Amino acid sequence: MDLPFIPLSQAQNVLLCFARIMALLTAIPAFTGNRIAGRIKIGLAAVTTLLLFPAMAPYTPQAPITTTWFGVLLINEVLIGILIGLVTQMVFAAVSFGGTVIGYQMGFSAANIFDPQTSQQLSLMSQFANILALLVFLTLDMHHFFFRAIVESFVLLPPGPLDFSGGAVDHLMAQASHMFELGVKFSAPVLALLLLTNLVLGILARVFPQLNVFMLSFPLNIGIAFVVIGLTFSATFSVLRREFDTMAENILTVLHLLK
Repeated sequence: MDLPFIPLSQAQNVLLCFARIMALLTAIPAFTGNRIAGRIKIGLAAVTTLLLFPAMAPYTPQAPITTTWFGVLLINEVLIGILIGLVTQMVFAAVSFGGTVIGYQMGFSAANIFDPQTSQQLSLMSQFANILALLVFLTLDMHHFFFRAIVESFVLLPPGPLDFSGGAVDHLMAQASHMFELGVKFSAPVLALLLLTNLVLGILARVFPQLNVFMLSFPLNIGIAFVVIGLTFSATFSVLRREFDTMAENILTVLHLLK
């Protein structure tokens, strides 16, 4: 008995689509970590596969394939989904890096909390930056882009052997280097003001030796950092929006380079 719109003869192709979608869903920011149960991710991937398979079916293998080749294609599909998610995670890794730098400069180096998105201990400001980036990600409806990216990935890169000699690795390395640049841009306003504050406090310590600069620096650095973060919210939103728009282009570029 066939499922609606999906004949049982296409079972292997359905599994190939499911593998790519499952790997992609577990890698995009809104679904990473242990916040969402595994059975919910599997169910969402299965429903997405059933809904999108009619659009992806023309780009799947039409002739019967052997079990060995099916296993190879299954691994390739998982790799493609992970690579697409990796491009997305680089933006959040950059934001997390910038938040960590800000936290250390503010004096929050020992204030670590558990991040359910990465299942790691992160600094307080790094977690704040991650939540801010995730809210911008959802506000811009970037999570809806991935449903379109699933179909476009099958159009650009149907199931088959992957070619890593076309510059895909170099492109990912370039994006990784850009990640650190973005992290510096994200933390630059706060770092500049805190550097100026520490310079003024150093001068005061020389002029007034009785002044306890060490105790004064903690509340002053924290207060200045929060004021700067509040004043630069609009600029931060613009930077994140530009990066998320570029992220879609980077995903398509990686798919082109893997052909």
